[in-house]
Amino acid sequence: MRDAAAARATAETDVRVRVDLDGSGRCEAATGIAFFDHMLTAFAKTALCDLKVQARGDDEHHTVEDVGIVLGQALRQALGDRAGLTRYGSALLPMDEALCQVALDLSNRPLLMWDVPLPPAGELAEEFWRAVASHAGWTLHVRLLAGRNTHHIQESVYKACGLALRQAATPDPRVKGPLSTKGTLL
Repeated sequence: MRDAAAARATAETDVRVRVDLDGSGRCEAATGIAFFDHMLTAFAKTALCDLKVQARGDDEHHTVEDVGIVLGQALRQALGDRAGLTRYGSALLPMDEALCQVALDLSNRPLLMWDVPLPPAGELAEEFWRAVASHAGWTLHVRLLAGRNTHHIQESVYKACGLALRQAATPDPRVKGPLSTKGTLL
């Protein structure tokens, strides 16, 4: 079973997430931020994971960041010890004029390398993916290769991350244990 749930309640937010890595791309997102719900839906659809997110927050920044934290925690649980997984995933994803490149390693070594110049209105995307990578234990590289429209750029990022996750989380029967020359991820 590659599904998990996580929750976080603070003075600023109340977030609940359920993820099923072997889903069909269904998403029920209710964060109070319509655009963010749309991005979460794009991620789940492309990752082919089922995702349910319920969140209340005192502002958009706290809500987006805490959803990233809780989604990362749920993904970490759902991925388990990562034995038998492909481990690496990458995507080059166009969204109209935007083109995003993502490389993902389910390494248990959290790191976000972000090269996506966005206007201040799009800055929460970086906060979200930093929180996901940190709490899921991912090394995540995200680079914008082309784009002008902030909506298209962000959608390209979320979809590329979903596609890279789908690839990295795919079981490979030839892989025994975690795919690591050390025999462990960490």
